[in-house]
Amino acid sequence: MIKKIAKKIYKIFFKETPTERFNREEQENYKEWIKNNEPSEEKLEEQRNIKFSIMPKISIVIPLYNEPKKYYDELMESITGQTYNNWEVCFADGSDTENEFVKKSIEVYGNKIKYKFIGRNKGISGNTNEALKLATGDYIALMDQDDLLPRFAFFEIVKAINENKDVDFIYSDEDKFYDEYESKTRISPHFKQDYAIDTLRSYNYICHFSVFKKELIVKIGQFNSEYDGSQDYDFILRATENAKKIVHIPKILYNWRISQSSVASGSSAKPYAYEAAKKAILSSLERNNIHKAKVEDSRIIGLYKITYPIIKKQKISIIIPNQNNKKNLKKCIDSVMKSAYSDFEVIIVDNNSTEIDVLKYYKKISENKKIKIEQIDNRKLNYSSSYNFGAEKSTGEYLVFLNNNVEIISKDWLESILSNCQRSEVGCVGAKILYKNNRIEHAGMTLNLMGTIGNVNYYEKNSNPGYFGRIMIQQNVMAVSSELLGISKKIFKSINGFDEELSDKYRDVDFCLKLNEIEKLVVYNPYIEAYTNKSIQNNTQTYFASEERKIKEKWEKYLKFEDKYFNPNFRKDVPNMRINPQKIET
Repeated sequence: MIKKIAKKIYKIFFKETPTERFNREEQENYKEWIKNNEPSEEKLEEQRNIKFSIMPKISIVIPLYNEPKKYYDELMESITGQTYNNWEVCFADGSDTENEFVKKSIEVYGNKIKYKFIGRNKGISGNTNEALKLATGDYIALMDQDDLLPRFAFFEIVKAINENKDVDFIYSDEDKFYDEYESKTRISPHFKQDYAIDTLRSYNYICHFSVFKKELIVKIGQFNSEYDGSQDYDFILRATENAKKIVHIPKILYNWRISQSSVASGSSAKPYAYEAAKKAILSSLERNNIHKAKVEDSRIIGLYKITYPIIKKQKISIIIPNQNNKKNLKKCIDSVMKSAYSDFEVIIVDNNSTEIDVLKYYKKISENKKIKIEQIDNRKLNYSSSYNFGAEKSTGEYLVFLNNNVEIISKDWLESILSNCQRSEVGCVGAKILYKNNRIEHAGMTLNLMGTIGNVNYYEKNSNPGYFGRIMIQQNVMAVSSELLGISKKIFKSINGFDEELSDKYRDVDFCLKLNEIEKLVVYNPYIEAYTNKSIQNNTQTYFASEERKIKEKWEKYLKFEDKYFNPNFRKDVPNMRINPQKIET
């Protein structure tokens, strides 16, 4: 009561900052989400009576080390209360003395509890490996000694196994709760992407709740103490490299305790963990034949910047459409010419410019052997046709499409594009494009966001890291803007370039979905930054209904489902990642 009164008094005399208000609203939304989306007591009882066609045993592997009785009791309550009952718990104990609490549990639950007292602390990896040896289940679930599971966690895992017969790696969404709060107030839900390799290399977004088929663990081997502190990151990277099928369950199936010694409490808790994480990423890159890559801390500790190596220096053709616009084009060309990478050509695709100052400018810049002016005729004139025409005239092995109103900020932008495009799994690479007031125009695009396609994180401040750092990490998305887009010419030809019948908005999504169709990744790279000289728009423009119908018909297989890189628990009526408190059908 006193705390509530104090909060009201504070709000009367001190206004909330925008960040405080946002956080408060999202916490309220999350409380509502829990109420609307998690099963009632009646539903939990129904789950207990369901018989699946596949009823695997789940082994929960938990390393122990001097665990307080309070934590142990809460842990066991969360496991023994599961609505799916074919489980066992495997404890390996590196504590100073044997755990009497576990022994009492064995008296109650018999062989569902397996316990090994190691006699010494082998570290997190060593203790976990000892617990793994005890497991007899079909699937192995990883859990920390001080965290909790909602009662429906195993039910959802087994449901996913029955719906995906070949799945060997499952992970879920998660949230946190404060150690000192008796009420167990749940905060900070992490609603994740489906599996995305670029996102995973940027940080361990998969984390909890991770469940593996036993055969997969046999294949990849045990935990490696070389990566203690980020041993789970190394393990997950190895698992994703070898898994046949990875399934993400977009539900909160893990509650992560925030205590003073936990990584969940902040970046200062275990600083060695972040060094181990960089080492794990580098090892994964090496296993995937990506040598001489660089892994650095981002501006937020725990998020990582990967600089991929350029395998071979190859020519890049930069294609810029223009018509009677010297002012913007000059800014664009001037920024391009400051690029650190030198093996490029600039092809200006001119659409019948007539203004004298533009023609004089063309004559002047044509003296530079890197720049060519090509006249486009006899076709429907738009960005798509200009880009396709420029590609026909290009001599580079790689293509960069660039609007004439874009100014490059990053001097190493071409290296970033080339090194990513040389990765065999990548289709195209897009950039972070900013308005001159340093707010975001483009940072990746999401299907069914504010219509058929939307700019995720539109008009956010560039200084804002976004939801779990998503604005500032390299990641996979369904589409990026062709205002600045890099691709190999070989792949560009294989998908027949841009559809010349589509407008500026729909050409991007169509182009990128063609890459998804041939199983190539679309990469958003925030380290490639550029300004646009376009006026600020409200991101709710109307487009030709016929084009929208064409896109919906052509790409129904994608548009009728959730965007795999945008969690279904987010709202679709706002561009940023905000919790939808309503009932979500998943």
